[in-house]
Amino acid sequence: QVQLVESGGGLVQAGGSLRLSCAASERTLWLYVMGWYRQAPGKQRELVAYITSGGTTNYADSVKGRFTISRDNAKNTMYLQMNSLKPDDTAIYYCASKPAVSTPPVYWGQGTQVTVSS
Repeated sequence: QVQLVESGGGLVQAGGSLRLSCAASERTLWLYVMGWYRQAPGKQRELVAYITSGGTTNYADSVKGRFTISRDNAKNTMYLQMNSLKPDDTAIYYCASKPAVSTPPVYWGQGTQVTVSS
């Protein structure tokens, strides 16, 4: 059974940094597009960033220049470095994988809470 496990969430003050990690149980997922999504209270889940198997990245406009997505294939782990955090970044962050950029996610992690205080 494929599993994605997030870690690294927590409480941070505005302007601070956090690094999220996503560990995958299946190495074949690294052929997939891996991404981070987030859902704030009362809002729809949104794409934050994704990274393809070839290393191409894409970011939501709201996080460009502040967040960096990366992957370590040897460790089957993906990361999201979040800098200059804002209260609007408060959400549950989910790791996900999908076969291609244009397809919906197939596998989801359980989510990790990120709270940014003002």
